[in-house]
Amino acid sequence: MSSDLKRNELLKLIVLLTVIFFIFLWITNLLLYLQIGFSYDSIVTYYRGSEETFRPAKSYLGMLQESHFHFFSMAIILVTLTHLVLFTGLNTIFKLILIISSYISALGDILGGWLIRYVSPLFAYFKLVSFAILQLSMALMVLIIIYYLFSSSKSYYGANRY
Repeated sequence: MSSDLKRNELLKLIVLLTVIFFIFLWITNLLLYLQIGFSYDSIVTYYRGSEETFRPAKSYLGMLQESHFHFFSMAIILVTLTHLVLFTGLNTIFKLILIISSYISALGDILGGWLIRYVSPLFAYFKLVSFAILQLSMALMVLIIIYYLFSSSKSYYGANRY
């Protein structure tokens, strides 16, 4: 982390509390996904409905409202996490991979429902993989931030460490 952050206890507290909120977000995100299920069939049923279980398909308006909220919230969450990761001593290439994978997987997770509902149920695999990568990248960023927040490692922000 930057030396300013390591010296400023109030700023350190703010970052720590923010990361704690992101941990709860991560947990609730996982718990919400459990309601859908982690199988191909459960994901397809959630979006396309099922006559056997009398489950209606997700409506266009419902999906639009959900996407609207998720585009905004994921942008705020990811800009915060990735910005904090920039201040760590990680290799620049690893930072780049983490940043790109988190944004692409978030986009895939949001768009996956639309693709399942209106293009093909086979996109359930895409949605599942996108969700898994998003959860993994967010968990990694949170752990990295916590580690650098309390470690004696120096920041390499701005340095080209390849």
